[in-house]
Amino acid sequence: MKHVGWKCCFLLTMVLAAVPLFAWQTPTPAASPAATSNTSPATTPDIPKTVNDKLKDLDQRVTNAQSAGDNAWMLVSAALVLLMTGPGLALFYGGLVRRKNTLAIMMQSFLLMALISVLWALVGYSLCFGGNGPVIGGFEHAFLRGVGADPNPDYAGTIPQSTFMIYQLMFAIITPALITGATAERMKFSGTVLFLTLWFLVVYAPLAHMVWGKGGLLNASLGGKFPTLDFAGGTVVHISSGVSALVCALYLGKRTGYPKQPMPPHSLVLSFIGACLLWVGWFGFNAGSALAASALATSAFVATHMATAAAAMSWSIAEWIKNGRPSALGAISGAVAGLVAITPAAGFVAPMPALAIGFIAGLVCYWMVTKVKSIFGYDDALDAFGVHGAGGTIGALMTGIFAQQVINPIFGAGKPVGGLDGHWGQLGNQLVGILISWGFAIVGTIVLLKITDMITGVRVSESDEIEGLDITQHGEEAYNLES
Repeated sequence: MKHVGWKCCFLLTMVLAAVPLFAWQTPTPAASPAATSNTSPATTPDIPKTVNDKLKDLDQRVTNAQSAGDNAWMLVSAALVLLMTGPGLALFYGGLVRRKNTLAIMMQSFLLMALISVLWALVGYSLCFGGNGPVIGGFEHAFLRGVGADPNPDYAGTIPQSTFMIYQLMFAIITPALITGATAERMKFSGTVLFLTLWFLVVYAPLAHMVWGKGGLLNASLGGKFPTLDFAGGTVVHISSGVSALVCALYLGKRTGYPKQPMPPHSLVLSFIGACLLWVGWFGFNAGSALAASALATSAFVATHMATAAAAMSWSIAEWIKNGRPSALGAISGAVAGLVAITPAAGFVAPMPALAIGFIAGLVCYWMVTKVKSIFGYDDALDAFGVHGAGGTIGALMTGIFAQQVINPIFGAGKPVGGLDGHWGQLGNQLVGILISWGFAIVGTIVLLKITDMITGVRVSESDEIEGLDITQHGEEAYNLES
């Protein structure tokens, strides 16, 4: 019985094992045409993927993840740069003017957030980043035509072109807003609107294309004849606005009572908050210019912070030596000077050179604001030229000295970038970029001020200036002290 039982178990096991094999070998009846036409994709048997297919899927997932990360960082950076204009610059400038002009200067920053956005969508983006001419772009992206979810590989291959577009818009907003620091307390609001509209189209757009646009005369990576290193806007933003600010100050003339009457800031608390917001927002300005969430963005972030800290220290030390005590106004002014100077160099220099750039910029800008301004007697109300024009120029020059290929091999792997790499000829390219920026700003601003003066006038009447621009230009007051 034991043998019979064992044999029965063995036969039963063999039968059960043969069932799947039999079922697999049994032909499946052909489906009718009607059944075939109604078969859903869910019933289609899966085709095994090859190793190459799996590698392609993995590569696509990695690419999608990189794009998502880069896009997230760039959208945050765009928001940080907008933060620099409002509330950053609005509060910084708002606290530096007299109380009767607080809303007027803040309104100018806020207006430009709206005005430049509209101009950018219509033609500005296309003039800056369309085409491949040496001086100005074309109209291929006018009305944002062709600007959507697909990347533009010429500029940023891992983010939608619409993200690149909105990020660059924030630079275009803050640049003309910087000029209002020199024209504060005496320029008509209507004149400001017209002049800065023309200035954006005639001065900013060509400079942005020359430095950052494909085929631009000064572009360092896309075929420029004089490759100028400008990572985030030393020439395009700060030299152009700072030099134009000086021209505006000279054209408008001094404020009534300047320099005999004291005109101290009405609220350093507002300016202090604004300066802190500028420091934070500037990380989007400089680190965001890497156009990716990359190691280069980290390097620019670190360089920005170190230069700012060093400049705040050097300005404060100089003031301490001269006056016997440092001031809050000096400290925040030095910080902004450091931010300005490191802007063109942020993506090309290591932390120690960044400290040197910031320290030197703090001293130079302090000297420009306290000595040079008094020697020549111009009324740059909020020191737009002394900080942005001078700081941008110093920063652009020192970029040519301290830039290294180990930080950013912009000219190709192994090729020297700046003086520390032995490429001292880069100083010549930097000088060409500086001179072109100065020339564009001077000539363009003079012509546009003349045009604006003929159409709207540029300066308020003496009585309006004495009463204050809050009331005379906007019919409001920043502080209702009677309530």
